[in-house]
Amino acid sequence: MTVFLLFFAAVTVMGFLASRWRRADDAQHLHEWGLGGRSFGTWITWFLLGGDLYTAYTFIAVPALVYGAGAAGFFAVPYTIIAYPLVFLILPRLWSVSRVHGYVTTADFVRGRYGSRGLSVAVALTGILATMPYVALQLVGIQAVLDVLGVGGSGNWFLQDLPLFLAFGVLAAYTYSSGLRAPALIAFVKDTLVYVVILVAVIYIPMRLGGYGHIFDAAAHKFTPDPVTHKAPGSLVTGPAAQWSYATLAFGSALALFMYPHSVTGVLAAKSRNTVRRNMAILPTYSLMLGLLALLGFMAIAAGVSKGDKKFNAQLAVPQLFADMFPSWFTGVAFAAIGVGALVPAAIMSIAAANLFTRNVYKEFLRPDATPADETRVAKIASLLVKVGALAFVLVMDKQAAINMQLLGGVWILQTAVALVAGLFTRWFHRWALLAGWAVGMLYGTWKAYGIASPATKHFGGSAAKIPVIGEVGYIGLTGFVLNLLVAVVLTLVLRALKAPEGADETARADYSAEAGDEAVERAPQPTLAH
Repeated sequence: MTVFLLFFAAVTVMGFLASRWRRADDAQHLHEWGLGGRSFGTWITWFLLGGDLYTAYTFIAVPALVYGAGAAGFFAVPYTIIAYPLVFLILPRLWSVSRVHGYVTTADFVRGRYGSRGLSVAVALTGILATMPYVALQLVGIQAVLDVLGVGGSGNWFLQDLPLFLAFGVLAAYTYSSGLRAPALIAFVKDTLVYVVILVAVIYIPMRLGGYGHIFDAAAHKFTPDPVTHKAPGSLVTGPAAQWSYATLAFGSALALFMYPHSVTGVLAAKSRNTVRRNMAILPTYSLMLGLLALLGFMAIAAGVSKGDKKFNAQLAVPQLFADMFPSWFTGVAFAAIGVGALVPAAIMSIAAANLFTRNVYKEFLRPDATPADETRVAKIASLLVKVGALAFVLVMDKQAAINMQLLGGVWILQTAVALVAGLFTRWFHRWALLAGWAVGMLYGTWKAYGIASPATKHFGGSAAKIPVIGEVGYIGLTGFVLNLLVAVVLTLVLRALKAPEGADETARADYSAEAGDEAVERAPQPTLAH
């Protein structure tokens, strides 16, 4: 507990001091508070994106899925490997056009590219909707650590949740004060802690458990089908019946990864196009860490963390494994890695959602004449409201609901990919066709997910259903994406034949390849750093 609190106090101080780090002369601009002045170099961006994409809940959920279902949990490893070559082609173009025109969000780009307020607000609201339960799951990650630490688990409701309130208060305060600079600075601590803990864990814990051979034997034993019912809780190797589901989930998740507002926020904060390209080349090192992290699920099986409790919460498998295997002082370090690992992405997610609301709802529809200072003030308040909503989600609703909503968030955010990615390469698609495709994908994904039951819930119990025409079980989000794309293509042909108004495109071809130092970039609003 002492070690955990020391690290927590250290990152809190760093969070508040971050407001003075790389400070601008005029901080009352949204690109200063919400994008760190677009000034982060290669290493800061690498730490920021790593801290952003590999969340605390990843450290809890991926090994928990491996612990409960076996090989299916490893889908997270190939999907992060697939993602980076894909976005290497996409994100530098997004950075360039955003820098030239001062775009802060993906919805800003969609508005400028297609001249469509409706499509822009659809992208913005989808981003906010998909982000909210994601923030909530970061708090679930902190709560899992607090449960294993033995704090907040008894007494009246206020004392029970007091540690979570305190963590929330700290997160809200330094995010409000420092904006994106706070998680960027704290990400150095978070990523270092995570790498140290994982490397120690994959060496030290197998030594305690008798080696990897014994660990895999224990996992194989757990996943052996019952001789009477012929059922098993999972499998050590993905069987033929689950391969379509595994492959489509991995590919769909790869497409969705950088559609999330918090991912884009980290990219747009980079100071140059080459910074983005370099990061897409070196970020796969985190995928290696993720593969090692997933193995903790098998280690938890071998260690018997459930202690025979049939109702054991798999989400506690990794924290309990650390508590059982490590000396108490290093358990504190490991728990700090998870706790701090929740603060970084939660801060970036709330900032990203606030940017979307401020630029694409508040300024677009409520107050078009808002000044940069007005935008910054509203964004700060919106970021607080996002975190309050996430906290209420965790405290009022069942945690399974938060997990299900996050799964649904992945289905939703993938439906923004057609408009965004296509727009970065072509203006062929019609704005109304893209909006119709988005609506079809959203409705299909939500309807299908609603009809899936699980042992824990009647609705939204998973993200896989039978694929139309093919007949195999696959990821709902990817099926919705394909339907979205088909509708957009067909309706574009129809609307072009009818000569429907297409909307104005404020971008030019050269904007998509602009680099820092180019004339177009120099003319754009630039952050001014204090000397």
